[in-house]
Amino acid sequence: MSISSFDDLLQAARQQTEPQRLLFVFASADLPEDSTVAQRERFLAGQGGALVPIMCVDKTPEELLTFADLAEESRQFGQDWSIVFAAALSGSGGLAPSSEAAEKPLQRMVEAIKAGTLGTFIPFDRQGLPVTLA
Repeated sequence: MSISSFDDLLQAARQQTEPQRLLFVFASADLPEDSTVAQRERFLAGQGGALVPIMCVDKTPEELLTFADLAEESRQFGQDWSIVFAAALSGSGGLAPSSEAAEKPLQRMVEAIKAGTLGTFIPFDRQGLPVTLA
């Protein structure tokens, strides 16, 4: 299945043979202190910068009906984010992984994002559309 929206991700997670727990890391764009003038200009124009993880959460697909649900919950924490990275953790024996089981994978996601290793995550913008990062 092609993921062309956040709702596609929810649908795909619900269709898996084993229950899933979805992992989300919200990140904001920041300008590193050692940036060049050209990098600063790009950043001010809404491009570039470094992605900084600011909060994370795990949910079962049943806990979210739409992207709007996730976005609304994120607003409760008062953190302004630019992008949310998603991944899935598969359960076994008909049971979804617990929130406790998701803690280490979420921490690994945060560390991977800090290191710029983003290949295994699906990034979504604030409208729930997938983003291609360059």
